[in-house]
Amino acid sequence: MKIQIYGTGCPRCRQLEAATREALDTLHAPAEVEKVEDINAITAAGVLRTPALAIDGTLVLQGRVPGVRELATILTKAGA
Repeated sequence: MKIQIYGTGCPRCRQLEAATREALDTLHAPAEVEKVEDINAITAAGVLRTPALAIDGTLVLQGRVPGVRELATILTKAGA
C-alpha cells in the first residue's frame, strides 16, 4: 500500500501525517508513506484543499484532519 500525504508543510499537514502513521501502527499495517510538498505535484494530483490523503493513487480525503480511529477505518477499507 502506498500512501501519499499532500500539503505544503503547514501544521495541519504535519498532523495528518502523524495521525496516519499512528493509525498504521495501530493496524500493524505495512505501508509506504510519502509526504508530497511540491505545489505542482499537489495540483497535478487533483488536490483542491490541503491536507489531503491518497491511497494507492486515489484521493480519499481533502481539507481536514480526521482522528486516528477514522483514519484506521479509511485504511482498513482500502485494504490495510
